[in-house]
Amino acid sequence: MTTSTTAAITRRLAFAAFAAALGTGFALPQAMAQEKVTYLFPAPPILPAFAPLQLAKGKGYFKEAGLDVDFQVARGGVEVAKMVGAGNAPIGGIVGDGPIMVRANGVPVKIVALFGGKGFMQTVVREDSGVEKPADLKGKTLTVLSFQDTTFYALIGLLASVGLTQNDVNVQQAGPTGVWESVATGKSQGMAGVPDWIALVQATGTKIKIIPTDQYFPHLAQGIAVSDEMIKKNPEMVQKFVTAAMRGMKDVMDDPNKAAEDFVKFVPTWKGKEQVVKDALNYYAKLVYVDQKRPGEINPERLSKLQDFYLEKGFIQKKTPVEELYTNQFIK
Repeated sequence: MTTSTTAAITRRLAFAAFAAALGTGFALPQAMAQEKVTYLFPAPPILPAFAPLQLAKGKGYFKEAGLDVDFQVARGGVEVAKMVGAGNAPIGGIVGDGPIMVRANGVPVKIVALFGGKGFMQTVVREDSGVEKPADLKGKTLTVLSFQDTTFYALIGLLASVGLTQNDVNVQQAGPTGVWESVATGKSQGMAGVPDWIALVQATGTKIKIIPTDQYFPHLAQGIAVSDEMIKKNPEMVQKFVTAAMRGMKDVMDDPNKAAEDFVKFVPTWKGKEQVVKDALNYYAKLVYVDQKRPGEINPERLSKLQDFYLEKGFIQKKTPVEELYTNQFIK
């Protein structure tokens, strides 16, 4: 995120706080007393990956909870974590392992809910690649978003689970478009992908196979991040936000196709590409938004194993007590 973008978001939040302060002397009807909240996304909020939140906003779940939610975009999950940790935004979205990466550097954020109990990343290979299982990836060309992205770390974890390293495959960072286009065009045999990209590859007519990475490596889904200070200062807001967001996720789980139709109404960028959204949300419902005793719940054992792996591979230099990485206090 650029300095100007950070400053703009900070000014906007400061102005909102000032405007709210000016209004404290007036008695407003309860129906109008909406608490303004800015939610930071790590990528454009038009992506199907963010359907639970778009549904929560578009279908009025946030409003019913008493929240007036404004969506803003930061440049990646690390920037979201830094902004939220610094108090420049009250809440934001990062992959669930985010606190493992940033708390050791003094960024005081916790995950307060996960969008599913399975991992975000799926290993996707072309049907003609000859790959049937992770061990078959040896010698293959695979694309990743970047070498700093958690989907890349999950790929390294998958390889390690079958005795392979990054040196045993040809891993190329290709950016948010190239990561899936390379698979569709045959420039790579596979990718460390997410459901959004899987649907886009399939839309080109490319035949693929999915190796659910979660079966081999305990990575995490997307999560909602809040600072320690915000949890202490305004737990009511956090509770309302999490509850509404989980309603959006449940809509996807209950009927992915209907949720996709609603999503396109709220995000008309996808008009005419409804099938891509339906395919993506069906993958989320089947591969990611499952295996939680309660919607949103974080599994500390899974989080602990992931942190151990990151330390072993040098992705982090020291561990953080697991209880500082998350809280389930807002999960109902």
